[in-house]
Amino acid sequence: MPTFTFQDIFKSSFLERLDAVSLPDAVIALALAFCLGLFIFLVYKKCYAGVMYAPSFGVTLIALTLITTLLILAVTSNIVLSLGMVGALSIVRFRTAIKEPMDIAFLFWAIAAGIVLAAGLIPLAVVGSLFVGVVLLVFSRQKNGESPYILVIHCADQDVEGQVRALVEARVRRLNLKSKSVAPGQIELNYEVRLRDADTEFVNELGAMEGVRNVVLVSYNGDYMG
Repeated sequence: MPTFTFQDIFKSSFLERLDAVSLPDAVIALALAFCLGLFIFLVYKKCYAGVMYAPSFGVTLIALTLITTLLILAVTSNIVLSLGMVGALSIVRFRTAIKEPMDIAFLFWAIAAGIVLAAGLIPLAVVGSLFVGVVLLVFSRQKNGESPYILVIHCADQDVEGQVRALVEARVRRLNLKSKSVAPGQIELNYEVRLRDADTEFVNELGAMEGVRNVVLVSYNGDYMG
């Protein structure tokens, strides 16, 4: 009578692939992925220029780097698994809207770092991530001088509107009218302005002008003045 062992029962199953990826390799890859994900998170936090910073997105970048590394490690160990994984991922749809265009770059960066790292190209993953991080940090510091602002003004009539435009044009670098709404006894103006040498003193002058009821200056970064 033939004897069957536990291994014989699962001989065609996953037991034969237990050593496809060695434990030390997996630990090293995941540890490096965590370090790169943490670096991406810190660069994102430093470069963020949106209205409301979401810490959960930074944690998502770390998790995405780890998950991608784990997935590629599994795929590279088995060709059949890689084909099945491609088919499974092709039906996944993400409906969460990306509010900031720069967030897309950080998402692709985290995915690319995980893929390159799991493929065994550790120098490329580290040097490439350092280079991308330096580039983003350098260019993110160039945004302060040309940051656009939205200037909202409520004035009484058309004469006051002309005085307001003349004052603002003389004090800012660039002025564009974005919208104008008229109600009985009130005109609301929305301008996009580029400040000259970060000078906001004209906001106080507008507020003290006769016929001007309310003045608000808001940057695209969420900074409020008024």
